[in-house]
Amino acid sequence: MEAYQRQQFDLLLALAVERFVERLVQRNQGAGPALARLRADPQGEGVWLDQFVAAIFRDFLLDTPGGACFVLQALARRRLAAPEAGAVETMLQQMAHRAFADLLAAKSIEMLEQP
Repeated sequence: MEAYQRQQFDLLLALAVERFVERLVQRNQGAGPALARLRADPQGEGVWLDQFVAAIFRDFLLDTPGGACFVLQALARRRLAAPEAGAVETMLQQMAHRAFADLLAAKSIEMLEQP
């Protein structure tokens, strides 16, 4: 990945973490309850991690095969479970969403744990 692409991805991730944490704290009335809910069930009420990732991908025009490749290139060393078999386009997007969601959750937990 080129340096300018890495910088763009890092900015995207930082913005996504900031927005996600802000929404979590608002929906869950504080950082403590937000952290507990994120850890307990990332897809649960008041968290909705996958829905947030889908919205970020749409907002930043990453909901295409090229966008998925951009995300996957940035996260090439991360491990994930294999997606369900299907069209290459669908599989790329599933992998990109999962990899980004996993990283977003981890970074959000880090941010919420800070005093």
